[in-house]
Amino acid sequence: RPVPILVPLPAGRGPSALLGRLARRGYYGAGVALYDAFAGLVGRRRGMPLHRHLSRDSARRLVPSLRADAISGAIRYYDGQVDDARLVVTLARTAASLGAAMVPSARVVGLLRDAREVTGVRVRDMAARPGDPDAEFEVCARTVIAATGVWTDEVTRMLGDVGVRAGLRVRASKGVHVVVPRSAITGDAGLILRTATSVLFVLPWGGHWIIGTTDTDWRGDRWHPAASARDIDYLLTQVNAVLDRPLSTADIEGVYAGLRPLLAGEAESTSKLSREHAVVEPMLGLLMVAGGKLTTYRVMAADVVDRAARRLGVHRPSRTAHLPLLGADGFAAMWRDRADLARRYGVPVGVAEHLLERYGTLTVHLLQMIEADPRLAAPVAGAPEYLAAEIAYAARAEGALHLEDALVRRTRIAFETPHRGAESAAHAAEVMGAVLGWDAATRAREVEHYLARVEAERRSQRMPDDATAQAARLGAPDIREVAAGRGVGDAVLGSALG
Repeated sequence: RPVPILVPLPAGRGPSALLGRLARRGYYGAGVALYDAFAGLVGRRRGMPLHRHLSRDSARRLVPSLRADAISGAIRYYDGQVDDARLVVTLARTAASLGAAMVPSARVVGLLRDAREVTGVRVRDMAARPGDPDAEFEVCARTVIAATGVWTDEVTRMLGDVGVRAGLRVRASKGVHVVVPRSAITGDAGLILRTATSVLFVLPWGGHWIIGTTDTDWRGDRWHPAASARDIDYLLTQVNAVLDRPLSTADIEGVYAGLRPLLAGEAESTSKLSREHAVVEPMLGLLMVAGGKLTTYRVMAADVVDRAARRLGVHRPSRTAHLPLLGADGFAAMWRDRADLARRYGVPVGVAEHLLERYGTLTVHLLQMIEADPRLAAPVAGAPEYLAAEIAYAARAEGALHLEDALVRRTRIAFETPHRGAESAAHAAEVMGAVLGWDAATRAREVEHYLARVEAERRSQRMPDDATAQAARLGAPDIREVAAGRGVGDAVLGSALG
């Protein structure tokens, strides 16, 4: 979705400040103009307006919360916005629709070898019951592609051989975001702010604002990156420099942290490491891809799959540049006719719009579920922006096996509610349980584990640094770890899908 974003230009006084303002406006303007030109060149603007230079008054009309004495003006440009959780699960489902076998909750624990060639992987089923003799199994393949993100180093260690060509090394960079209600900042555009080491985004997100991100080295447990009080204070300090009403921790609805798999380099600061990706073949039969970022995922995929295809003697052109994900084909027409769609299924137009924005043309599947069971049209308890149908659909069609899958990785309830999904857990467990056949004991166990996770995350966010935040977060292991124990690294997409 297109989102207007302001780049505020700092204020200053005197002749030298005037020259500085002119220089900054020219510098930022040239960068945004280049962005506009490149977007038009590759044909991806999709009707988004070109950038504009704004005076201070014009900028404050768009974002009244900007401090008048903090800016001299702004540049407005447009960028695209996507729900990354929805993108990842839809990407997996699209692959499955084209013949891929997707296995959520599967963890690679070793490589199969024939002399000096990789011939497959050993996989642990994280959904298996403890003691199940079939919990681990082998998957043979002519080529293995390791797209394992921050666990790339673990795959390199699995090779183990002295003399094997070096695999990829990554450094984990922690990014923390905070979520505040839309009422906390008055404005109709996002902000991008220059900090001493990086940039900070303040982006509208439905009824909320997302503020982030940090970019710091993370040396802790890569399964559970934790936001500390220092991270949160940094974000609030940076954004408060331009707001007329400073934000405080009392404004925060949610906090989340993730890790970027940056290619290891010589720079000490992760903010200076490359965001490019690389593909290597450290051993015959194994291709590794690492680095990159979400916006370049199709280029990364094409690079590594094309290389695998050449190795296997397959000579077909890549389709990814023109292949729509599930729910995209026919979206414009369905959005145009959304009032008719809502009338056909007996739901308010607002419900149809909400589902269309999250599921595209797959919305019809959710509306059919609501038609069959009208109770699914009810909002999720404690999360009125979401429908019970979305929880049921996550379990039925999107591979969600546990409560945290639905509340954290299929919806944003864990980050968009002040209670972090705690008040939604019982209702969501009831809805999921009806789909997955949970008995009362299983529902209670799922809720208990989710509430423990929420409390551990809250506790970690009060800790002063990474080490203490990590220790607090590890006080509540994920339910898969409790059920099946820890392994080495996820299979492809395992950590993202859950």
